[in-house]
Amino acid sequence: MADRLEDVKPTRMDLLRVRKRKILAENGHELLSEKKDALINEFFKIVDKRKELRQKINSLLKDSYRSLMEAQMVMGKEEVNSIADGAKSIGDVSTGGESIMGVPVPSFKVDMPDEKFYGYAETSVKLDEAVDNFREVLKLALQVAEVEGKLSRLADEIEKAKRRVNALEYIYIPKLEATITYIERQIEEREREDFFRRKKIKAIMERKEG
Repeated sequence: MADRLEDVKPTRMDLLRVRKRKILAENGHELLSEKKDALINEFFKIVDKRKELRQKINSLLKDSYRSLMEAQMVMGKEEVNSIADGAKSIGDVSTGGESIMGVPVPSFKVDMPDEKFYGYAETSVKLDEAVDNFREVLKLALQVAEVEGKLSRLADEIEKAKRRVNALEYIYIPKLEATITYIERQIEEREREDFFRRKKIKAIMERKEG
């Protein structure tokens, strides 16, 4: 049992000290449990957002490839490939950070130019649709990457919170409770011994007086 007790002396002072620690541990357990539950709720909200983004990407990709194939049919595959070779960079991608319930998470931003990198005179409107859709896919892909980063950070924080809650609930608080019980029993035992000792001394003194 000694390894399940705090290193204390069985005194009233230590009893009060351990009781205060138990109250603090229980308050900490409650706060951590609330934080863990809130993080889990936020995690699943972001999971839903990731699902929504992926569905948008899949739908846009279908539309993009359909428009691209139609542009190739109208303009010719070689002409479309030639225009594609002149495509510019998607723009500058900047990284940053934000906080979700005190947890730092990544964020991404892209400054994508809106103007076309080719002339309109000899191109099909289907090519315009394909380019616009592919650009939107790239933006959504960055959002998915941002969401994945958030999910990863939140999952780590949830796991940490779970470990702390479990440590408090199943190890630290029971250890404090066992320590309190031990001190109380020791104090009660001493008080019983003192009571019988005083009673015995009183009986002896009464016999002498008699």
